[in-house]
Order: sequence, then C-alpha cells, then structure tokens
Amino acid sequence: MNRVGHPYRSHTCGALSKANEGETVRLSGWVHRKRDHGGVLFVDLRDHYGITQVVADADSAALPLLESVRVESVVTINGTVKARGAGTVNPNLPTGAIEVFAREAEVLSRAEELPMPVAGEQDYPEDIRLRYRFLDLRRETLHANIVKRTKVISDMRRRMEAAGFTEYSTPILTASSPEGARDFLVPSRIHAGKFYALPQAPQQYKQLLMVAGFDRYFQIAPCFRDEDPRADRLPGEFYQLDLEMSFVTQEEIWETMEPVIGGVFEAFADGKKVTPSGSFPRIPYSESMLKYGSDKPDLRNPLIISDVSAHFTQSGFGLFEKIVGSGGVVRAIPAPATADKSRKFFDDMNDWARSEGHAGLGYVTRKGGEFGGPIAKNHGAEGMEKLYAELGLGADDGLFFAAGKEGQAAKLAGAARTRVGEQLGLIDQDRFELCWIVDFPFYEWDEDNKKVEFSHNPFSMPQGGMEALQTQDPLTINAYQYDLVCNGFEIASGSIRNQDPATMVKAFEIVGLSQADVEERFGGLYRAFQYGAPPHGGMAAGVDRVVMLICGAQNLREITLFPMNQRAEDLLMGAPSPAEPKQLRELHMRVVEPPKG
Repeated sequence: MNRVGHPYRSHTCGALSKANEGETVRLSGWVHRKRDHGGVLFVDLRDHYGITQVVADADSAALPLLESVRVESVVTINGTVKARGAGTVNPNLPTGAIEVFAREAEVLSRAEELPMPVAGEQDYPEDIRLRYRFLDLRRETLHANIVKRTKVISDMRRRMEAAGFTEYSTPILTASSPEGARDFLVPSRIHAGKFYALPQAPQQYKQLLMVAGFDRYFQIAPCFRDEDPRADRLPGEFYQLDLEMSFVTQEEIWETMEPVIGGVFEAFADGKKVTPSGSFPRIPYSESMLKYGSDKPDLRNPLIISDVSAHFTQSGFGLFEKIVGSGGVVRAIPAPATADKSRKFFDDMNDWARSEGHAGLGYVTRKGGEFGGPIAKNHGAEGMEKLYAELGLGADDGLFFAAGKEGQAAKLAGAARTRVGEQLGLIDQDRFELCWIVDFPFYEWDEDNKKVEFSHNPFSMPQGGMEALQTQDPLTINAYQYDLVCNGFEIASGSIRNQDPATMVKAFEIVGLSQADVEERFGGLYRAFQYGAPPHGGMAAGVDRVVMLICGAQNLREITLFPMNQRAEDLLMGAPSPAEPKQLRELHMRVVEPPKG
C-alpha cells in the first residue's frame, strides 16, 4: 500500500522495509510503546498490519507532542525512512530493518489513562478484559486469533464449495426444537402470548432442504442455546459448519468431510502433524469407552485402558472381588517407566481422584520387577505377574485401578488416563489427532425419570430400522450416529437421518411420545416425509472449537470477538438489561420477580 497524498497514511505500519529507505512517508496508528533514551524518543506505532519504530530527537518538531501523548493515543506521523544500524535491527519485526524519523506529528485522538495494559500481554482480570474488550482486542495474541478465525472460516467455505456444496441461509426466528438444551425465546408482539425460538441448530431446516431437492447444503450457522458456559462452549451463541447431503451413506459423509476438516487443520497447522485425510480411525463408541474412558479420546496419549475384572473374581484383594461379584468392573490404567517416581506420585493421584468425587484410585508400583502397594500384596505376586503379562507391562511400570459400576469406573479411568499422560509428559503437543467415534447407542436409560430417552440425535436412523425398534431391547440399538474428535475435543457430530414417517413415529413412541406429539412438535418435518424424502445425512462441526484448537487457546473467549462472561453477561454492552415498560406493554408481557432468598 502506497497512497501518496493520503491524509492519514501512505503506508501501513507493517509495510516498510529497506527498499523504502530515504522515502518520505505518512503513518497513522496507535502509540504502542514509548522509550525515552535521554533526548531521543522511540515510539512503536501500531496498526492492524504491524508495528513500525518511530524516532524523534531534539531536531524533530514532533518531539514535544510525542512526549506528551499517552500510549494508545492515535497519531499521524510524517517522516523519513532510515535504515537501522546493524546492531539495532529487530529480526522479530517485518519492519525491523528500518525506522521512521518523525518530522511532524498530529494527534487524531488522545487516550485517557488505560484501565488495562495493551502492550505486554500480561494476565489481567477477566471482568476488566470483557468490559474493555475494545482494548483487549488490540493485544497481539487476541488480535491475531481473531484474524486467524476469519481465515479459518474462509478456508472452510472454499473447501465446502470445492466439494460441491452450496451455502444456504436458514431462519433465525423459528420454533422451539428438541436439541436437548434450553431455547432462547423471543416474544411475538403480533401474536400475544406466543414465542419464537432462536435456533439451537438448523437441524430441521437442513433436512427440509434435502426433501426440497437441494442435495448438498452447508452454512456457517449461528446457533443459540441457553445453557451454562464451560471452557469449550460459550454461553448464548456459537457457530458451526453445518452441512447435509442426499442419497449418501455415513461412509460417504466421512470420506467427503475428512479432506475438508483435515485440510483446514493442515492449512493452519504451523508445522504440527495432522492425521492424513482418508485415514481417520473409526472407533466404535463401546470400544472408545473401554480403551479411553471417553467418547472424546485424545489419541495423542498412548495409554490404553484395559478391563481386568476377570483377574479379581477370586482375589486376595477383597474390595475388588466384592465389586466384581456385585456386577461392577475393574479398569487398569498403565503408568509406564515410573520406577523412579516416589510413592507420593501415586498417592497424589489417589488424592486427586477423591477430590473429583470418586472413592479413590488404587495403584500398584513396580521397580526392577518388585511389586509394591496393598493391592499387589493382597492379590499376590503370581496374580500380578499374570496381570502384567496380559497387559504387556514391564518391570518398571506402575498401574492404576478404577473400580465400581461400569459407567463410574469408565469415567474415572478416562480422567486418570488423561492425568497420567499429562503428568508423565506422554502427550505430543505438536500433533492434531483426528478420529471418528461411531455406532453410538440410540437410546439411554434416564435414571432420574426411570425411562428410556434418546442418547444423541432423535432424528437419526436406528441401525436395523423399524425391525430393530420393534424387536430389540431399546438399550441394545445403535444408531447411524458419529462424532469427529480432535485431541480430546468433540469437534463435530452427525448422523444418517430417519426419513421414514412410520419409523420416526415408532422411535419417538419408545421415549413416550405419541404420533400426535410428533405431528405437533415436528410437524414441518413429519409432513415433508409424507411427500418423498431422499435418504440423507450430515453433520455439524463447531467452528469455535476448531479455531480454539488451531490457535492453541485454552478458552473460547480467546478466539471470540465479544464473548459473555461465565454468568452469561455482556459486560461491554450491558446485556441482559431490563425492558422498558412500553416494550413490555407492546409484547403483552409482565415481569414476575423471582422470590427473594
């Protein structure tokens, strides 16, 4: 960029190099840093594109003004490009070989005393960062993350279009949906007492597009869920790469999307290894829960959990024998090459398990072939040798145990696998490991309500179709459902859809809904299926989670422009806020205050 005569800049703050030496230039930007070296003032001038060092001394008319302004003031500098001396070149800056000698300066906007620093990337309280997000967004890492986010989304669009998809926009004001979270409701002024809902996902609309014959749909879709925030999901809204395809099997969806998602990671990997497209492992849900204790396994961690219940049916260790005898399980998590670890390492793991609400995490130590700990003592050296041989463990490997009901034991074993991998430095931080988790159970048992419920997406096709729904125990039916997982995070979820009206009704009847309920709640979709619906399926990938992984961020707020806080409040704009009485009257509404105390 070179705009001679422009009132604010001839170049951006990231454009100048030695090739511009001797030129008269005009730059505008924010005063990033100031350094006074006894009559010589150095100013780092920053804009969206980079930083240029500006110099002013006693021979510069700009010196008094630049000395007087606070950092983050916006200024225009007229000056001459000079080459830096060999010892003062900054190799970390694209403009590090030059500096601009300031001849004139003008303040475009003065900054008040800052509530938080911009330069330096210091940690700062989150409430201040969110209240002054416009300052926070000037900081280098966050600014770069937001720019990278836009590039990732652009790359996704390009790859989807290249794969034959067309982007269609679906409604934002819609009806309540059964996605599993609370809806954000929007009162209707015209229809008193009735409400729209913001879409939790475009699920029904994208299926209707397939019925309408559009074949390959995608959208970078805003989704809204009124649920509690967590590190990998923001309160309120999030974005997903939403897609649907007609006349496909789930295998075709995987083959189509691996080059898209894998390609996005490869494009922004910065040297990290990425699972090659076409070779994402496909792991059944039951196998994932056994081997990794999670349906979101981090495959960078080499540790594999094993079921060792059979070793404790008749054991000298009475606690495990009692658990197995009453229908529970014992899962083992290896701790390789821990002979040099003190007993404290193992005791700390046990204390950690208790702090997480579990009864404890049993363990066996081994050094030079000698077993240690109460479990080994009671189970016996011969029994431990047999167990270690089956697991392929060595003479200096330790072992942790998670015991209890299957679900509880799997959860503890999975968390312990992650923690042991982290504590022993086994997780390769320079890889993106992607895999599909497949064959999810269609239904699950709701212990609180003592009834069968959908475990995933109610619009999925059960494996075995109508026959399975009519003849199998619901809890044994799997669905054509799948998740895409990367480094321990679920980044996408999808399924082959149930497009047969009779099968759809039967699936909902099992969870206690009648045909009338189905017609009332999902009338648009149900009616559409009466008029010729192609077999179809799709998925939705979480844009925010993908960007978070690519940027190496620990929290979604680090890759989002204007996020809410943990209490679902927008501290910058002051939302949510009370409505004016006039607004409430127009909506035929009245606020009922919650009971005090």
